[in-house]
Amino acid sequence: MTNNKNIKGIPKIYFLLAGIIVGCAFIAIFSWTMDITSTDEYCQKCHIHSDADQRWQLSSHVNNKSGTVTHCVECHLPPKNSFAHYTEKIKLGINDLWSFYTKDSAQFDWEAKSQLENAVKFVFNESCKSCHINLLSKELSDDGIIAHLYYEKNEKKLNLQCISCHLSVGHYNPNVKHERMVGIPMQSNLNRQIFENATAIDDFSSFKEQIPGTSVSFNMVAIDGGTFEMGSYENEPFRKNNEGPVRKISLSPFFIAETEVTWEMYWAFYSETMSEGRIPPREVLVANEKAKNSIFDIFNKDKTNIEVDAISGPTPPFGFPDQGWGGDDRPAIMMTHYAAEIFCLWLSQKTGKKYRLPTEAEWEYAARADTKTPYFFEGDPKNFSDKGFFRKIFGADTTNINSFVTYAKNSRNKTGEPSRVRKNPYGLTNMLGNVLEYCSDWYAPDAYSQTDSEIANPKGPTTGTEHVVRGGYYLSTPEDLRCAARFSTEHENWLKTDPQIPKSIWWYSDFKGIGFRVVCEW
Repeated sequence: MTNNKNIKGIPKIYFLLAGIIVGCAFIAIFSWTMDITSTDEYCQKCHIHSDADQRWQLSSHVNNKSGTVTHCVECHLPPKNSFAHYTEKIKLGINDLWSFYTKDSAQFDWEAKSQLENAVKFVFNESCKSCHINLLSKELSDDGIIAHLYYEKNEKKLNLQCISCHLSVGHYNPNVKHERMVGIPMQSNLNRQIFENATAIDDFSSFKEQIPGTSVSFNMVAIDGGTFEMGSYENEPFRKNNEGPVRKISLSPFFIAETEVTWEMYWAFYSETMSEGRIPPREVLVANEKAKNSIFDIFNKDKTNIEVDAISGPTPPFGFPDQGWGGDDRPAIMMTHYAAEIFCLWLSQKTGKKYRLPTEAEWEYAARADTKTPYFFEGDPKNFSDKGFFRKIFGADTTNINSFVTYAKNSRNKTGEPSRVRKNPYGLTNMLGNVLEYCSDWYAPDAYSQTDSEIANPKGPTTGTEHVVRGGYYLSTPEDLRCAARFSTEHENWLKTDPQIPKSIWWYSDFKGIGFRVVCEW
C-alpha cells in the first residue's frame, strides 16, 4: 500500500519546500528586477530625451535646500508597494520598449509631449501626495495657502491635478510658473516708431490700424455686406443639432481683423490699463448682469466720452499666460469674455472708432467667405477625420487642411503664428483652428430656431449664461473645425483651479485655447 505522505517515494514536504524556495526566488528576482529597472540611469536608457536629465537637475525635485532628490519613478508611477505601481510599471515598460525598438526618437516632439495635456497621463496625484504630506507648510506664501486649501476642498469634485499648477517642478521650464506675473513679457516691437494718430478712414476699404501711443498696428479687412445661409444642413458630415435650422441672414458691411488679437496688441492694452492697485470694476459687472447690454452701453452710450484712464484692465495673471510659446504675433489667450470686451472698449477709445467682438453671424459670414461647403477650402470632413475603421489604420488625408488650419494633427499642442497657414478667400488668417474666438452673442443650443428663417444683422439671444465661441482651436479635430460648428464658453470649468475668492474676472486658469478677433463698425 502506497504511503499517502509520499508521491512515488518522494515525501510531500520536499515539494512544499521546493515551492517555497521557488516562490522566494521568484519574489527576490522580481524585486531585484523592479529595483534595477527603477533607477534614473535605467529610465534614461529608453527615454532618450535631449535635455530631460538637465531639466530634472535644475528642477526643485533636485535643486532644493533640503537636499532631497526625487527620482523618475517617484513621479511617473503610483506610490511604491501598491498594486497600481506594478501594473503601471509593466504597462508603461512594455510601451517604452516597443517605442524604443520600433520608433526613431529623433522624430519625437518632446516639447509637445511636455505640455500639460500629455503630462497628466504620466504623473500621478497619489505620488505627489505621498511625498508632500503637509500641503500647508509654514514656508508657503499666502497665495499658496489659499491655493492648497482650495485644492484640498475641491480635489475630488473638480478632479484637480497637482501638475495643473506645478507643471515644471519635475522638469524645470523657466517659462512655466505658478506665481503672479510681474511686469510684461518682452516684445520685439520696443524699438519701433510710436504712432501719434490712429488711421483715418475715408472710404470703405481695408486699412492698417495704428494704436496711438504704441508701436502696434494691425490689418483690418473690409467685408461687404450681403446675404448667406447660416448653419448646416442635416446631410453635412458631423453636423450637430445646434447648427440648425439653416437661416438666411443679411448683414451690413463691417471691418474684421485679419488675425486674432496678438500678444503684441494685448500687452499694449495691459500695460496701459492693468488694474493692480485699482478698484475692481464690480459696478460694471453688476450693471452688465442687470442690463445684459454691451460694454459701451454700460459705460456710456457715447463712446467718445470714455477716458482711457477710467478703464480698469486686467489684474496680473498667475504665471505667463503665453505658456512660454512666444509672444508678438501669436494669438493672445486665456482672457475671459469680459476682458475681451474691455480690450475692445480701450481700443475704441484709443482710435476714435467703435471696435467690438463680432456677432456670431458676422463671424460665420467672414469665415465662409462666399463658400457654402463645410470649410472655406475643398475637402470632405470625413476624409480629414480619423473616425472610421480604414482611416484609423491607414490615416486620413490631411494635405489640404494642414495648409489652412492649425489643429490637433499639426499644432504640436500649442498655438501658431499666423504665417504658418494660408488665408481664406477674404484674406483672413486662422478663422478655423489655432484658438477658439469669442463672439458677442449669448449661447443657446436652439438659438437658430428662436428667430425667423430670414433675418438681418442678428445679435443672438437677449440673455444667457455662456457666450458663443467659434472656429475650433489647436487641439481640435476636423469635425469641430467646420464653419458651421458652434460651441460655448465653459466659464466654471475653465476656472476650476483658480483658488481666488472671488475668482478672476480677467484670466482663465484652465483653458489655453481661447482668444478673439475684433470687428470695427462702418
